[in-house]
Amino acid sequence: MNDILTPEVVVVGSGVAGSLIASRLAERGARVLILEAGAPVDRGQAVRLFQDAMIKTPESGYPVVPQAMFPLSHDPNNWLVQAGPETFKSTYLKVAGGTTWHWLGSCPRLLPTDFSMRTTYGRSVDWPISYNTLEPWYLAAEHELGIAGNNDHDLGSPRSGGYPMPEIPASYLDRVVAEALRDSPYQVRTTPQARNSEFRQQRPACCGNASCIPVCPIGAKYDAGVHLKRAEAAGAQLLAQSTAVRLGADENGRITTVTYRRWDGSEGQVKAGLVVLACNAIETPRLLLNSRSDRYPQGLANGSDQVGRNLMDHPVQLSWALTHEALYPYRGPNSTSGIENLREGEFRRERSALRLEIGNDGWSWPIGAPYSTVETLIQDGWHGVELDHRLAERTSRELRIAALTEQEPHAHNRVTLDPELTDVYGVPRPRIHYQVEPYVSEAFAVARDTHDDIFRRIGVSEWHHANEFFGAGHILGTTRMGHDPKHSVVDASLRSHDHPNLFIVGGGAFPTGGTANPTLTIAALALRAAEAIHAQMTGV
Repeated sequence: MNDILTPEVVVVGSGVAGSLIASRLAERGARVLILEAGAPVDRGQAVRLFQDAMIKTPESGYPVVPQAMFPLSHDPNNWLVQAGPETFKSTYLKVAGGTTWHWLGSCPRLLPTDFSMRTTYGRSVDWPISYNTLEPWYLAAEHELGIAGNNDHDLGSPRSGGYPMPEIPASYLDRVVAEALRDSPYQVRTTPQARNSEFRQQRPACCGNASCIPVCPIGAKYDAGVHLKRAEAAGAQLLAQSTAVRLGADENGRITTVTYRRWDGSEGQVKAGLVVLACNAIETPRLLLNSRSDRYPQGLANGSDQVGRNLMDHPVQLSWALTHEALYPYRGPNSTSGIENLREGEFRRERSALRLEIGNDGWSWPIGAPYSTVETLIQDGWHGVELDHRLAERTSRELRIAALTEQEPHAHNRVTLDPELTDVYGVPRPRIHYQVEPYVSEAFAVARDTHDDIFRRIGVSEWHHANEFFGAGHILGTTRMGHDPKHSVVDASLRSHDHPNLFIVGGGAFPTGGTANPTLTIAALALRAAEAIHAQMTGV
């Protein structure tokens, strides 16, 4: 053992939840230590890696190293051990600032009924808090992350205040689609997003680089490095390249130690009064399950046997079309508008709701355009100046729609420890048991019919539907919150039922997933948890 550190609070993970909590506590005078498995990100290097990558994926801007492995979109078996019956397709990063480096930035709120699915529709479970309880924290999160949105748009989630910035303007593509759907059942609205529409907090306004995934070259899109820097400026200590491998707990249930391993193989230990786990909904249960002992044979925080269970995503039905007229994608963020009015209705008793995202990224997500477009044109015999002309003409007419579906929590969808495969520190790799239920697959059929109708109204010469679902990158549900310790992992403040000085934050806390991209809700819950942590520290 090389050293023992003794902060007041140790935060494991520096993504949006961990960095928000660390900055809030440090700014109030707490001695905070942040453990991060990955390395700090050099934005310029990330841009160059993405530009030079042969395979353009959300992860291609970030080096993969044995000491901080993470899933890859083009190789779902490279880190996650897929136990079936279906492949879990969402990914994440291990870097300082977390997965917000390669996220899209979309920040809709959950709907009020998303918090009461059992009461309203007889499905799933209810949250231990209501939308109204979280609403002030939503507003606070929007100001912390810097959300650009349209105050005149009713997106189904009542608001007590406005967005801190005007909306990111709808792209030309969005406007054409909106006009084609003007008298239809589909209401096109600009998407609230964590992206500067004007200079704010020493960050520039978006200038339309169209590479939000995997990296914003100028920092107009929010990433958790913003709050990580704030935390450090307030006195928090960041230990990057330091992977938490095990927690220890005493006979009273208090977490006593966090053991971590550095990239050079050396080991350290943290003893803190309060521990905050903010890894993600795969790595957090992995750490808790690996912390089993004779006293806690099921791992820590797992008296309910719910740690790792109820894994959810927003499985995506992708469809793409070639329009008659040019829409000129790749101008602006990857998506600036969506269709929000298909997220609610009595149909949720029988099948999943849908949130439709209108893409500004051509056919890149479903088939790897424009590189696949070049390949097709070359196979058709085009080359030279004519190839360039036809590539520009065809790319200008490429349109993509994604339907994000609502997945229910099921105990058999879970993260466990693989019995054979380990990382370089000897910690078992995460084993994923995953299946899409009929509640979702029936929504896929509705999504395809909806996309067909939209394409017909717009006017297209061809269209296609993906035969398999895609991952949304929204990893939820494995340490869920609830009132009953027998059926949940944390309480309404995200405090462990089993360990009074342990808080578990992030997407794992979601009892249900709704259809909204989850980062804003993760941030709102983290800010609310920060108040509970501070109150516990000060006895207020």
